[in-house]
Amino acid sequence: IKQKPIEGVSMAYTWTPDGAKLPSHRTTQYFEMFANRAIYKDGWIASTTPPAPPWLMGTQKMPPVDQYNWELYNLNKDFSQADDLAKAEPAKLAEMQAAFMVEAKKFEVLPLDNAILSRIIAPRPSSVAGRDTFVYTDRVTGIPMSSAPDVITRSFSVTADVDVPADGGTGMISTIGGKFGGIGLYVLNGKPVFVYNMLRVESFRWAGAEALSPGKHQIVFDFDYDGPGAAKGGKGTLSVDGKVVDTKAIPHTTPFLMNLGESMDIGSDTRTGVSDDYTLPFNFSGKLNKVTYKIGPSQLLSEAEKAAMAQAMRAAHD
Repeated sequence: IKQKPIEGVSMAYTWTPDGAKLPSHRTTQYFEMFANRAIYKDGWIASTTPPAPPWLMGTQKMPPVDQYNWELYNLNKDFSQADDLAKAEPAKLAEMQAAFMVEAKKFEVLPLDNAILSRIIAPRPSSVAGRDTFVYTDRVTGIPMSSAPDVITRSFSVTADVDVPADGGTGMISTIGGKFGGIGLYVLNGKPVFVYNMLRVESFRWAGAEALSPGKHQIVFDFDYDGPGAAKGGKGTLSVDGKVVDTKAIPHTTPFLMNLGESMDIGSDTRTGVSDDYTLPFNFSGKLNKVTYKIGPSQLLSEAEKAAMAQAMRAAHD
């Protein structure tokens, strides 16, 4: 398959003995993310002012992409970008804006789009699309989030068939996500625990009061979602061998996206921990015979909303 060339300017020349004294080979560089953009050229930089804080993820009304405010700085004299020259140097700003469009066309940035959340959660081709049951029979780490069971805005269950050692065992059975959002079923000092970490804003915890006895056990966490709608609450139940050991209702859940940059792990926890209960690596000390996830249908939309969306899609394709 013919490969696309690597774009950019090599920095290898800076690694030579006199590299620090050489002038920069980088004369032009563009930047763009969700229509926030900038262009560096020959010691100058022009950039748009972000119209909204990034943590709002574009959920409020955004301006048209051609109506963003632009700033202009002479980095040769103002490395910290303290003196905005956009009004004093309109011709230079126009030159820089034109240079951005040249780079944007060259590197396929166009068309500009400032939608954020809708782009992040838009369905994409997936090897697990349509699957409602996931079975794991051995330790595995680093499963991409796109290949993990989607537990957002729906009911789900996690069932773990395990062999517990004489000391009751410890360690992660299964986790999806990490420190800034995720879920985890694990054993801590012999006792079963399930944690729902809602984007680090709030964390909900279910735990058994008694340590597991040595031998085979089935640990189950069932979650019944209060949909339809995003970020609704639900009732979670933790059971061991068919006996409920903890149950509680929670007022809300993660609305759209569990986590970025994390993964799903079975029998261990990598990257960051979903809870402060433990430190990594948090390998399960017992034997994992089988871990099963079952997920219900998405309850993000009501039946009326689904029908309206289907009608809109049909109209769009007429």
